[in-house]
Amino acid sequence: MTQKVAVIGLGSMGYGIAISALRGGHQVWGFDVNAEQVARFRAQGGQTGAMPEIAGTLDAVAVVVLNAAQTETVLFGADGIAPRLKSGAVILSCATVPPDFAREMEARCGEHGVYYLDAPISGGSVKAAEGLLSVMASGRPEAFAAARPLLSNIAETVFELGDGAGAGSAMKAVNQMLAGVHIAAMAEALTFGMTQGVAPDQFLEVISKCAGTSWMLENRAPHIVAGDYAPHSSVNIWPKDLGIVLDIARKAQFGAPITAAAMQQFLAAAGMGLGAEDDAAVAKVYARNAGLTLPGEG
Repeated sequence: MTQKVAVIGLGSMGYGIAISALRGGHQVWGFDVNAEQVARFRAQGGQTGAMPEIAGTLDAVAVVVLNAAQTETVLFGADGIAPRLKSGAVILSCATVPPDFAREMEARCGEHGVYYLDAPISGGSVKAAEGLLSVMASGRPEAFAAARPLLSNIAETVFELGDGAGAGSAMKAVNQMLAGVHIAAMAEALTFGMTQGVAPDQFLEVISKCAGTSWMLENRAPHIVAGDYAPHSSVNIWPKDLGIVLDIARKAQFGAPITAAAMQQFLAAAGMGLGAEDDAAVAKVYARNAGLTLPGEG
């Protein structure tokens, strides 16, 4: 079953989702504040047309923006799409947001006869482009049914975590806690190794085959070894995502000191002007403090 789909937010993840949906045979419109990204997507087969013209025809909308504020603006701002969609259309909300926010958006969308699927994603830009994301989803059974044709083309694994919004975002917070900590720990271990004469490429070769490895280590350490910080996932994402995690933890009266320590390293990286670089650039914080020179650094 093919659908009429809009993807709002054509960053590294959203663009991959849009391409995967297009490859699956759907009619896909892509929207982004960056006109070059929109033109690039249209050149690859994306549909033309402004949102006010096509909103009432859409079956599904994937909202792949940065945060809760942007999500709410897309859905209910001055040009919000939720009131424009036809009854029975589904919104896949893919940003990392607080669970309470997801529940609020589900209720507000429901007032317009629109389904809301709390659907944060994981897997990175490469898996997004391959249609192999993991989706931590929760929502009404009708929302899952409406979203399934699109999900089948953008995701390898869809975890159905509950019949109401919020559970998906709660699980994403758990994932982001680990992911952020693992990136910071990888950077700390790699640069610690350098102080002991362990070269970054040797670190990657050995540790990736040992018990100390992680998916994040195997995915991000090669960026440091190559001295390539073109952003697949930027430093700036982590103060936001770990901030959500720590806000949730505070409300739950749960201490998360390791997460807080990782947060400080990403904040330090952003303070060094590295916010737009790949999140592996957090290693530069450690390198600066230890007087080390990373690969590709003069």
